[in-house]
Amino acid sequence: MVVVPERDFVSADPDKCVGCQVCEYICAFEKEKVFNPIKSRIRTVRLHHIINMALTCRLCEDAPCVAACPRDALEQSEETGVILIDEDKCNGCGWCIEACDFGAVTLHPETRVVMMCDLCAHRSDKNPQCVEWCPEEALYLTTKEILAQKARIASVKKLFVEAMKTVTP
Repeated sequence: MVVVPERDFVSADPDKCVGCQVCEYICAFEKEKVFNPIKSRIRTVRLHHIINMALTCRLCEDAPCVAACPRDALEQSEETGVILIDEDKCNGCGWCIEACDFGAVTLHPETRVVMMCDLCAHRSDKNPQCVEWCPEEALYLTTKEILAQKARIASVKKLFVEAMKTVTP
């Protein structure tokens, strides 16, 4: 059995995200040198009137986007988990977009080549720009295991509150 090291990816705390879209603007500037959120590799989604969430690539193991590509334009780095895009092979068919459960794959509006977060790969000594620039500190690097642990803790707290209601007169 091959043991894959935990891979960091950008996640958002919905309790802190205000939907300002600074992450989208700074991502587009970092990658495209324009302040145009349509050219961003991260997306802010409004889930409710006051609940927002930034979405980006989760660096899935056995990434479905890579498996879905009929032209072998996507490859996943074994070291970092980042999805590498061969722009010469990508024809913008969208199979990878449909395969992504997180909505993290988009098409560049001009080149029609897929785009997704690469954790600002060329900035190996620093956090991705979206994390650095988030004014609410809602974005952070994490792993699946850390998110799972947070979910377990939240569930236990909720169960404890419910249990206390039944024993408190």
